[in-house]
Amino acid sequence: MSKLSFDQLVNLQLLLSIEGIGPIKIKNLLIKLKKFENVINSDYRTLSSVEGIGPNLAKRIVKAKQNRSEIENLFNEKLNKLHKMNGRILTIWDSDYPQILKKIYDPPLLLYIKGNFEESDKYSIAIVGTRNPTNYGKIQAENFASSLVEQKVTVVSGLARGIDSAAHSGALKNNGRTIAILGNGLDIIYPPENRKLRDEISEKGILISENEIGTKPDAQNFPRRNRIISGLSLGTLVIESGASGGAMQTAAFALDQNREVFAIPGNIGLTQSEGTNLLIQKGEAKLVLNVEDIFSELELKLKPVIGEHHTKRPIDLNMFEAKIYDVISNEPQHIDKISQLSNLSSSDSLVHLLSLEFRGLIKQLAGKMFIKT
Repeated sequence: MSKLSFDQLVNLQLLLSIEGIGPIKIKNLLIKLKKFENVINSDYRTLSSVEGIGPNLAKRIVKAKQNRSEIENLFNEKLNKLHKMNGRILTIWDSDYPQILKKIYDPPLLLYIKGNFEESDKYSIAIVGTRNPTNYGKIQAENFASSLVEQKVTVVSGLARGIDSAAHSGALKNNGRTIAILGNGLDIIYPPENRKLRDEISEKGILISENEIGTKPDAQNFPRRNRIISGLSLGTLVIESGASGGAMQTAAFALDQNREVFAIPGNIGLTQSEGTNLLIQKGEAKLVLNVEDIFSELELKLKPVIGEHHTKRPIDLNMFEAKIYDVISNEPQHIDKISQLSNLSSSDSLVHLLSLEFRGLIKQLAGKMFIKT
């Protein structure tokens, strides 16, 4: 349960239900009036004097007080439903609220979550992209996610069709951590075909929504969701996106939040490549070909988690050797897994594995298993 009392949560819910009032204005109200109870019980003149409130919002707050009993009853019902699905409320005043999310301009004051944060979640990378990816895009999303979690980095995405789903799946397939930020209520299954994926994330990672129980996946919810995706992450990787897709919006939020943006270049002429190529062209995103490029950019920030697991790549490798080297870990891996992660055929993988072995960078074990030296 949240650090806030039930009455405080009801008052917060009441304020959030008023059109035109969001996290910034609520913070201003609390700075001036100290407590939720004081805000709800203040008169029109006092409320009007608060920065950013003004006459119109002051009137709405005074009027909203009349609906408090109704808000309380509805909130109690939704809270019971949340508890039945093993969810809980997390507020910005709670000790386990992510510090990295607090640092954005307008952090959500209240979150509905299923699952618990772990220490490694401080070191997260978002992977986002189009709902209509190419097969290449889906493969890259899975591969990048798999390589990130292999280095104990948590993958954040939005559980949408396409790139988001591939990113979550790639993380889970490699037994890694992944966090899904929803654009609907925690109880709503969307998209419906992601029910199984959603259930697996709730067991092995975290489901998070700023929207109250019962909220449908309406279009206006997704921009707010996107700022949380980037806000929870040290950097955002855009795999494929149209020039005006939701992933571009997430990238824009990341830049505003002073976070890193990465993009994979795509074929000229493909709609799915317009956004990523534009980000690179404008210098808003670092072009990346593998996770090593992300680690190099975020080396100091990621050092606590990748320091023990990540070996820096030698600089004199060719493109294919680098792809192979990046997916091999300090634990034995079969050539089929290496081939899958590097997106190379088994025969090509074997050629470059032997080259790396000859240079003393990796070692071949019995049963076509390989490990970094």
